[in-house]
Amino acid sequence: MATAPGSSPYLVRIVPEDSGLWKVPQTEVAAKLASDLLQEDLEKHHVYFNQNGFHNHIPHHILALYGTGAGPDILQKGYDDNANYQRPALKPHDRIVDDLMKTWSHAQKYLGKDQYYPDFLRFFQKEMDARSGGWSDVVAEYLLNDDDMLARLFAGFLHPLIQLMYGMEWKQPAIVAEALAQTAVHGNDLKGFLLESERLAAAAAEEDQKSEKMPAIVELLEAIGKDENLAKAARMEDGNKIRDGVLVRAREDMIRVASRVRVRPDELDERTAEMFDACVYMAAAAAVHPSKVPKFDFFLMHHVNSSPIFLTINAQPWISAETKARLLEWKIRMDLIQYTARGVPALSLDKIASYKPKKEEKTPSATISDIITRRLHPLSDDGHAIKLGRAALICHDLLSRKYGDRDWVKIRGDDPWNKVAHLIVDSVEAPGETWVRSCGFEEAWKDMPDAQDAKL
Repeated sequence: MATAPGSSPYLVRIVPEDSGLWKVPQTEVAAKLASDLLQEDLEKHHVYFNQNGFHNHIPHHILALYGTGAGPDILQKGYDDNANYQRPALKPHDRIVDDLMKTWSHAQKYLGKDQYYPDFLRFFQKEMDARSGGWSDVVAEYLLNDDDMLARLFAGFLHPLIQLMYGMEWKQPAIVAEALAQTAVHGNDLKGFLLESERLAAAAAEEDQKSEKMPAIVELLEAIGKDENLAKAARMEDGNKIRDGVLVRAREDMIRVASRVRVRPDELDERTAEMFDACVYMAAAAAVHPSKVPKFDFFLMHHVNSSPIFLTINAQPWISAETKARLLEWKIRMDLIQYTARGVPALSLDKIASYKPKKEEKTPSATISDIITRRLHPLSDDGHAIKLGRAALICHDLLSRKYGDRDWVKIRGDDPWNKVAHLIVDSVEAPGETWVRSCGFEEAWKDMPDAQDAKL
């Protein structure tokens, strides 16, 4: 059926009245340019920019910039910096799209194979176009009610989840369709871990109606560090440290810890905030090395960057409270296994509190939003940095508004948050690679500049 511009799965239309969760003022000019750039990316580029499955981040980059108040010049620069190395879009195969339209069971022949991305994209676009509920009906049927697809959503270092986040947050069917197609072409190595953890958690709750309340998330991170088998489960030489490391050498131990994650629907909002705080704490504390320049871990960073989607999910009346709780449980379990896979980096508040920013702000009263936007907007980057900064801003706002007095809060008060903001911008401006990979292993830091020699 015909749909108006802005609600079409084939068209992107960003409006100045909606700048996402942070609600920063925007302009008609910036909204129009963001729409045009996102439309061009949709029509011209593949989901992967190379044959190794490296993701096209342009949609996230443009919306993260837009959602933190960037103007047209910055939006255009963000696009131009990254458009020239993208793979061209492929045309869908009518035969395969028709096969998918006959019955979703035929998708089994195509799932997990990136060459079918354009076919899945066209399929989900057509499904959204045909339904009165549009994208929400399609997400409910093909994602939330399909464990195979749901497990794929958390694959690829959470990239499908991040793509879905930006589509849902800005209510853009075209980007949601991209996210579902991206989910469909990802692998499914995590399904067993996620479902078995869930099964054990449910069995424990059924066995004892007064079963152990879920511990604080940071307590679970600490428990992993104290478990010698888990702490040594991943090795630097593992190609995929979750699949080839943790799930080979410590599968049962990892599932045992993950099965302690149990979110009741009545505690959904607070556990969401706790998850967000724990992810920022984990990533920021792990970014501080005793002798090297600060660097955020590339993999842990994605667990911060994806966290805002759960605020959007929780606000959807068409998703049940039980499903919202289930999605959050899966995210927390992914946070735990990713921390394990990165070599269990040491975490402490002292690492954040004692950090000395490398640049003093010209305005002594500069807020964390000033620090992040002023220094990250002009950065030549593929979008990871501003996504990290935006997520930190959203987390800070959430905690300061609602949960600052809770016992589980790790980053509490203006000074620690100021340190987190400086850590983010200092780390991406520091010499050396932008991100450290698997920061719990000392080998990962060997080529990073020494802090005493670096001039930021």
